[in-house]
Amino acid sequence: MHLAILSAVALLLREADVERLVDMGTVIDAVEASLVALGSGEAENQPRRRVFPPGGVLNVMFASWPEIGLTGLKSYTVASGGARFLVILYDLEGAPQALIEADRLGAFRTGAATGVAARGLSPAGPKTVALIGTGWQARTQAQALRLALDIAELRVFGRDPEKRSRFAEEFGGVPAPSAEAAVRDADVVVTMTTSATPVLECAWVKPGAVVIGAGSNYPHRAELPADLVNSARAVVVDQRETARLESGDLLQAGYDVDRALELGAVLAGKAALPPGDGPVVAESHGLAIWDIAAGRTVLDAARREGLGEEIKLF
Repeated sequence: MHLAILSAVALLLREADVERLVDMGTVIDAVEASLVALGSGEAENQPRRRVFPPGGVLNVMFASWPEIGLTGLKSYTVASGGARFLVILYDLEGAPQALIEADRLGAFRTGAATGVAARGLSPAGPKTVALIGTGWQARTQAQALRLALDIAELRVFGRDPEKRSRFAEEFGGVPAPSAEAAVRDADVVVTMTTSATPVLECAWVKPGAVVIGAGSNYPHRAELPADLVNSARAVVVDQRETARLESGDLLQAGYDVDRALELGAVLAGKAALPPGDGPVVAESHGLAIWDIAAGRTVLDAARREGLGEEIKLF
């Protein structure tokens, strides 16, 4: 059987276009809607898959969100030359709509997901927030947390004192002298580091706090200690299937991922946090549905503003 290949016009958006078009508030709303769709069974997401050619790694992840008329994927390579991210969006008839250079976009959707989780899993009201990490990805974490929460105090800790101070000043926070000083009595704790070992201790976490581990998506890396995971009144993951492959925090703690709640189900009202005063641990590993959600926001903005380069394919 021969299938006709139909031509299509896709929009190529480069990093400079994304930088001009992306808006954190819009991305937060889009990521939240994508999670509700996933939790309601109205969207589909496949976990990241990896292959390891000599000297690097190729990552591919994909999802479909029929409600917005898009399906797509993100692929990216990490090697000695750095990381290169590409999001490809298709319509539901299979025609490519956009090719998006997605380093900046990925940082925005990751930060947005933390904002959505922090807002959805914690009670309303002013909060003291601790952010451990001051790198590239931590910047959009702080930006999203500022938009998603009513923050009374933002405490920032990173290993480099000068970088920590600059980061805190930029985002209206307070540089903490230690991770413990940041975490003690905080209502929301976010870790965004490259550490392979825990960056905080369970004893520092106050009862009822929400702790979001956002920096690790490899099974051999754990930012959170095992006793924190196992003492949590609830563990919430972005997707169980993804957590089974990538959640070093849970896997190294011996936690049964089948017990975890999915964030989309909580947001959609299909699951609820159990009562109690123990901490809530949330694991953020990254879903392709977030890339589709964020990609759609910049594609729509590009079409409105006439940005990007049209490419005829096939």
